[in-house]
Amino acid sequence: MATEAIVSGSTSNGPGSQRPQPEPLILNVNDSEGARYLVTLMLRKAGFLVTEAASGREALESIQRRKPDLIVLDLQLPDLNGLEVCRRIRQNPQTASIKILHTSATYVTVDNKIQSLDGGADGYLAQPFESQELIATVNSLLRLNQTERELRQHAEQLREADRRKNEFLSMLAHELRNPLAAITASLSLLDRREPQDDVERRARDVLSRQSSNLGRLIDDLLDVARVTQGKIEFKWEPVDLRELLGRVVENTQQTKTTPRGQVLRASLPPEPLCVHGDATRLEQIFSNLLDNASKYTDKEGTIELALEATGDERKPLALVRVSDDGIGMSQETLPNIFGLFSQADVPIARSRGGLGIGLTLVRTLVELHGGVVRASSRGLGHGSQFEVSLPMVNAVELAALRDGPPSRGSSAQHVTRARRRIVLVEDNLDAQQMLADLLSMWGHQVECASDGLEGVEKVLALRPEVALVDLGLPGIDGYEVARRVRQAPEGRQLTLIALTGYGAPEQKARALAAGFDLHLVKPVDASSLSALLAQPSSARRSSAQAPSSA
Repeated sequence: MATEAIVSGSTSNGPGSQRPQPEPLILNVNDSEGARYLVTLMLRKAGFLVTEAASGREALESIQRRKPDLIVLDLQLPDLNGLEVCRRIRQNPQTASIKILHTSATYVTVDNKIQSLDGGADGYLAQPFESQELIATVNSLLRLNQTERELRQHAEQLREADRRKNEFLSMLAHELRNPLAAITASLSLLDRREPQDDVERRARDVLSRQSSNLGRLIDDLLDVARVTQGKIEFKWEPVDLRELLGRVVENTQQTKTTPRGQVLRASLPPEPLCVHGDATRLEQIFSNLLDNASKYTDKEGTIELALEATGDERKPLALVRVSDDGIGMSQETLPNIFGLFSQADVPIARSRGGLGIGLTLVRTLVELHGGVVRASSRGLGHGSQFEVSLPMVNAVELAALRDGPPSRGSSAQHVTRARRRIVLVEDNLDAQQMLADLLSMWGHQVECASDGLEGVEKVLALRPEVALVDLGLPGIDGYEVARRVRQAPEGRQLTLIALTGYGAPEQKARALAAGFDLHLVKPVDASSLSALLAQPSSARRSSAQAPSSA
């Protein structure tokens, strides 16, 4: 049995060789002492570090002690042949990346070479070979090894950057939703009485509209991260596009086109036109397209939406066309219009607002529905047109039509008759005060806490029916608040509701696992929260997540 030793030669390389630093380690495996000596000598003269093994098992043991960068592996060995050694190395995740150069003085046919390469080897040399041929092959494989290592490191850096980006977006959404929740609650308080004049009415409308816009931007920012990573779940069902688009058009007219002095026309078929999809995400697609059209169309401009059936009997399609007479797009812009953070390439574009992520969401959501979206324009100043094609389903598959989302109305119309004892744990004082005032206005008895430890103390001491707890609290966070409350006998029956700016699915799952009954994302729609608090305790615990106003 040959002894294992590491030998290094001079620092000068052979002709034309370029070795990466630090010096690579090569394992030379051959049961022939003479052949092994010659290969080691060639490698040593080229300046490589070399360790030796005389059998397949010895080679595998050597790899476990010190992982080489490359193995010069003879095919004919006394115990395990070179193909079996190669197979075992490739099967082990810890050694699978090692480069393997098979050598042979016996198996020299083309079929043997193919068998070697198909078996996992990275190169093959038939003995006898010249020193220059060996060193050139080794250097080539080592360069490949270095490139793969750099790519793996780069991929890991990208994964880490992506993780940090998602953490930042989550924290950003939380920090933005806190002041937004305070503004939304304040608006609900203002609805206790009618506006005194048109100036106040317009001011309220602006606050309501812009709060809604800000909430949508926050949701889009988080959605684009989740959707592009495949971290979003769809609720698949037959959806009548005619009914859905009618609802989207009406909402856009109320919130976008009419306030901007624009005309929005819709051409919808008389009969239902059904697709298979997630109704909420389909609304998001067409709301974004109409919002985009309105944003880039001047006052008194015209926007048109049309729905029609196209395709053939084998592949019927629903075609939705959104067109406008706005600023249009250049031919250079069109190929990149669906890219992340892309906006029109004219100076006025930035003044139109937006983050440049709406169309990225549109394209991704359309593709997840099995469809295609296209953009076209006759140039700057000549408007734009977007077409969405979605696979159709037979109208008989359409289940009961979904009710439209409730319109925003006066919170006074939703005051609950049931009076609850509530503890509100919120560190943002504006949001805390406004929500406490709103709850009190509905007739509830409210106690507030501004950090996690105080929240646990008040919940256990006062034994409320409901506790509304923010997750991002000083001292201990909302998750720990829930855990401590649930551990105490007096905290096992109340309804724990996470009222938070953290809205990712994994954060909801973590909240429920910590002991919360519900996870509501700020800003919560006032009427939805009022209705939730009016329910009996058992009904509240089984309720689905209430929709937010964002």
